[in-house]
Amino acid sequence: MFYHVKELQYHAKPERPDPVYAKKLQEILGGQFGEISVMMQYLFQGWNMRGNGKYKDLLMDTGTEEIAHVEMIATMIARLLDGAPDVELEDAAKDPIIAAILGGSNPQHAIVSGLGAMPGDSVGNRWTADYIIASGNLLADFRANLNAESQGRLQVARLYEMTNDRGVRDMLSWLLARDTMHQNQWYAAICELEEKENIVVPSTFPRELEKQQVSYTLFNLSQGEASATGRWAHGRSMDGYGNFNYVDKPIAFGEVPHLKPAPKYIYNTPLWALRTSDDSPDPNTK
Repeated sequence: MFYHVKELQYHAKPERPDPVYAKKLQEILGGQFGEISVMMQYLFQGWNMRGNGKYKDLLMDTGTEEIAHVEMIATMIARLLDGAPDVELEDAAKDPIIAAILGGSNPQHAIVSGLGAMPGDSVGNRWTADYIIASGNLLADFRANLNAESQGRLQVARLYEMTNDRGVRDMLSWLLARDTMHQNQWYAAICELEEKENIVVPSTFPRELEKQQVSYTLFNLSQGEASATGRWAHGRSMDGYGNFNYVDKPIAFGEVPHLKPAPKYIYNTPLWALRTSDDSPDPNTK
């Protein structure tokens, strides 16, 4: 059960309208790493969890807080759109300053949402559930959560530098602080699970079923050898089950693939047209 409290979690009031910045702010609302994404990601991870306990409680606590952040940002966007100039395009063409403002704003804020926020990013892409991860494996999911909070905090920090509105910066300062907490909490949960399960996901897959001779090998598959100097190329592996090794000139383990010709009804390129292929020589030159 969810219960809505009318008061916002934190202030969301700008000093002045700014429709151009309202468009930018859409990114941390409905973008890939925006508040709608983390809200849905944490809630679905929690809802899908097989069992109760501290991890589910943490997910539900944080997912519910992200609903509050969606409300805060949506409110801020709506207030940034308050008092936006209603100018005909002909008038705008006569005034380069107004034309620039209109050119940088999102016309859908007036046409579609009635001076309100939308579930989309800063260039108009609608939010999609493809952005979220809820796999049922907590270690994998918490790592995804840490990445989401890292990317989200990065975007909020960039937006902070794009305005001098004290009201907007005040709200962004709150979001930055909460992202700091969320990064720390997911990392704490990751470390706790790694102590229990080790670091490789999934930890329950039988190791004897993987090709263990290459489980800790770094193949040099790009020009240069700088990667050979990294921690990942020598010493004990991070999971403690092997030793890293570096292969300077990797060889192919498989053979050249030979595919059977497609049936005629598929209408692939006919074999006689593949004259330069060793696999399918020109039948006239056989």
